[in-house]
Amino acid sequence: MIQRSATRNCGCQGRRRGGSAFTLVELLVVIGVIAILAALLLPALAQAKGRAHAVACMSNVKQLSLAWFLYADENEGYLVNNHGGPETTTRRNTWANNVLDWSASDDNVNPIYLTGSLLGPYTGPSASVFKCPSDRSTSDAGPRNRSVAMNAMVGDPGVLTHVFNPTYVQYLKLSDITTPANIFVFLDENPRTINDGFFVNRLEDYEWSNVPGSYHNNSANLAFADGHTETHRWHTPSTILPMVDAPQSASVAASPATDFDWLKERTSVER
Repeated sequence: MIQRSATRNCGCQGRRRGGSAFTLVELLVVIGVIAILAALLLPALAQAKGRAHAVACMSNVKQLSLAWFLYADENEGYLVNNHGGPETTTRRNTWANNVLDWSASDDNVNPIYLTGSLLGPYTGPSASVFKCPSDRSTSDAGPRNRSVAMNAMVGDPGVLTHVFNPTYVQYLKLSDITTPANIFVFLDENPRTINDGFFVNRLEDYEWSNVPGSYHNNSANLAFADGHTETHRWHTPSTILPMVDAPQSASVAASPATDFDWLKERTSVER
């Protein structure tokens, strides 16, 4: 009887298993290819994420704009209050009832100041509509919950009436705005200057007191009094401030005045 060799079969199987394995060099090549692909894809993914945030932010601004119109429609054409900081914290009777800073203040994180504001009944139960998804500013109390501000010349400013720009029209009713397509209502504000919801600059002084945001490739989303929204890109260094956690600046020179002029022309008109 002929006996088959077991060792011969084992040797062949061993060679097949060894021949199918990766060598160290092959493994390093694969890792290198993956690293190159990741380096090429990550910027594209970051840009796609940024575009998605910009779309979501624009949707939020549109919802706020709709709420602004609904409020006026139910209040005989009168525009929603737009108070400064002290009056906001004292009365809590304006379109956004919080004043942001970098401290542990409850104003930075408590959504009730937004959902319970005068626009709250029209914006729905979530406070997310008041914030751009690209805003990563964080106070000692946690991530801040608002990045949108309102044109200080639109709405009843309470005790601040005719304080900052007395020679310009303060729009108290929807019918007061004779060129609604050219007057902005809401915009993204830079986290370095945002506090109350009252976005104000002295129009004749050419200095930013409040600086518009530039979350979206140096651009901001704005809503206008006729209901349209647009994205505007800034060009001058005084406008494009770093979006970082830092104490708010008191005043930033707006020279050259290109961006300042553009926004000034869409803020109000002389009386």
